[in-house]
Amino acid sequence: MAVDAGGRSVGIVRVASGEPAVIGRALDFGAGGVIVPLVDSAEDAARAVSAARYPAGGRRSYGPMRSMLRIGPTPAEADESVLVLAMIETPGGLAAIEEICAVPGLDGVYVGPSDLCLAVGGRFPNDPEVAGVFEAALETIRTAAANAGIAASIHNPTGEQAARRLAEGFTFATVAADLAHLEQAAAAHLKAARGES
Repeated sequence: MAVDAGGRSVGIVRVASGEPAVIGRALDFGAGGVIVPLVDSAEDAARAVSAARYPAGGRRSYGPMRSMLRIGPTPAEADESVLVLAMIETPGGLAAIEEICAVPGLDGVYVGPSDLCLAVGGRFPNDPEVAGVFEAALETIRTAAANAGIAASIHNPTGEQAARRLAEGFTFATVAADLAHLEQAAAAHLKAARGES
């Protein structure tokens, strides 16, 4: 509701799983799209797309509640406006990236960088020992998405890194998380209140 109230953005929900009930619930509450985690194969991606679309193109259950206030009550309107993004964050997802990107109805892929770093052999997120392999994986993902004509997106810890990823060819980028934003704002206010520069 807060995102809609701003009138300039659309809420995209990173759902807990690719289960149809989980995806349907987020969309019924008014999400403009879903980011589906742990997509390991084209079959996983196809199931996620099916869960976000009404019959005959999918298996979403009709119960739009809040979403019909913004999107419109007909299944065709909802199917046309809802986005489905597959998270690429596992060895399986990376290995099957071309097949995943080719799934009909998939709008894009979204890189979970911490898990992708682990997937390429990192001991922890941002492990410098696998930086080269990680960057090569990002290039593979971007290229597969571009070849399929879908979006390639990635999460970033900072605005500076988001700018770098956008310059490299990612379609869009998310920056940090709500907790990080709140901590940074609170720290800045406290510093100002103490007169610290």
